[in-house]
Amino acid sequence: MIEEILPNLYRTEIPLPKSPLKWLNSYIVKGEDRVLIIDTGFNREECLSAMNTTLNKIGVDLNRTDFFITHLHADHMGLLGTLASDNAKIYFNELESRWIYAQRAGENYWQKILDVYIANGFAADGARKSMESHPAHKYGLKRKMDFTLVNDGDAIDMGHFHFRCVATPGHSPGHMSLYEADKKILVAGDHILFDITPNIIYWVDVEDSLGQYLDSLEKVNALDVELVLTGHRRLVHDLPGRVEALREHHRARLNEVLVALGDGEKNILEIAPHISWDITAKTWEEFPVQQKWFAFGETMAHVKYLEGQGKVRSNNRNGTIAYSLV
Repeated sequence: MIEEILPNLYRTEIPLPKSPLKWLNSYIVKGEDRVLIIDTGFNREECLSAMNTTLNKIGVDLNRTDFFITHLHADHMGLLGTLASDNAKIYFNELESRWIYAQRAGENYWQKILDVYIANGFAADGARKSMESHPAHKYGLKRKMDFTLVNDGDAIDMGHFHFRCVATPGHSPGHMSLYEADKKILVAGDHILFDITPNIIYWVDVEDSLGQYLDSLEKVNALDVELVLTGHRRLVHDLPGRVEALREHHRARLNEVLVALGDGEKNILEIAPHISWDITAKTWEEFPVQQKWFAFGETMAHVKYLEGQGKVRSNNRNGTIAYSLV
């Protein structure tokens, strides 16, 4: 599916097989001499085939194409290593580039987060199985890339489009959106979604990912935006309305955590089943392995936010961390 949103600005749906996200919205901006592709899809054949079909239909030469990647998740950057030519500029946020380079240098981020999850109640075997099913292991970036690093406020011009980088951390530590002020367009990646809510999880070395996300919502809500180009599903035509809906979603989830802790101390694994998850599984035990990993991380992000607000305290019980109301 290819949609021309504005002259020289296209949206194409890149399939994400067996993912509840269904597809990635990849955006293609055509300039006079070069093209900019925003986000790519998984590093798998189904994504590559769909992308190549789109590029052929609208006449894109990958040897004259640059890339902007909103954040490090595999469904947004996994295919980059296959698509990018040697002369491509790859715009990527500085914070997450350091994370990727550290992984290349041998730092084991996955072991660090595995240790945190186990300490917070996830059984070791289950945590390892869930982690190994994570899309980043199967469909992530497979080769070393040289990035053109961007930070909040940096400009990226392509043809008649003049984008400004807007740091929107929360969904990921360095998530970066693009704002086109003249056309009143926000390219939001996974910061703003319409049919579903962005997954906000606990990140190692990030003090409060949910707090960052809520702050980032206020930041983009202050912009003059008529159309939000989302990373998945439908586009957003009412940014203030969607921001308020997302705020309310997290207020409700935070309240569910407080209610869960109302009858006594619990670890994250014991709190998670009390959350209203939008998933077909009827019980926590029936959750797909991969989705259990994301749900656990999201529960932990909300608990940590409440801890930062002074409403919840953590207690270390023989190496396992549990939480209680203050």
